[in-house]
Amino acid sequence: MDKALWRAIINCDTTFDGEYYYAVKTTGIFCRPSCRSRTPRPENVLIFNSVNEAKAAGFRPCKRCRPDESPLGPDATLVEHAKSIIELRYHEPLTLNTLAQNLKISPYHLHRVFKRLTGFTLAECIFQRRIHAAEEALRTEPFRTVTEIALAVGFRSLSHFSTVFRKTLMQSPSDYRTLHMTGQEPAKEAKQ
Repeated sequence: MDKALWRAIINCDTTFDGEYYYAVKTTGIFCRPSCRSRTPRPENVLIFNSVNEAKAAGFRPCKRCRPDESPLGPDATLVEHAKSIIELRYHEPLTLNTLAQNLKISPYHLHRVFKRLTGFTLAECIFQRRIHAAEEALRTEPFRTVTEIALAVGFRSLSHFSTVFRKTLMQSPSDYRTLHMTGQEPAKEAKQ
């Protein structure tokens, strides 16, 4: 067995998920390399390139990692579901608890899995989606005020929006709009 694949199995790493599956002779079950079940002995492990190969060899899919369902794996599927909710509802007052309730999962587990697989938190993902929507609106909707845009994309106030926007893009929403609507740098205030 390939050493990198064996390391993935013992570390429950998602690197090889969807490419390989491992079966345990003593249990008759096959899993994804990232499965969090007990680590088998190497001499009891068989490697397969597909779900069908493992099934044809007489192994049953694991009920924990469900290798016969989504090729992404349960954790990656959970993250994709969370991202799709954020995409559809970013303008609403979304919280970790709201997302967890929608996904019928513990908020702590959702937070851990999302952070581990994406490298950022759900709150950061929501803010980034809101900022992206605000950028688009500032460039394409000249008749809407900055306040209207801020509230429409889910920020609770103009000051909160301005603070987050400036921190993210290093310029105010008004300066961003001026730059992208006219193509010219906004005029700097004269120092007194």
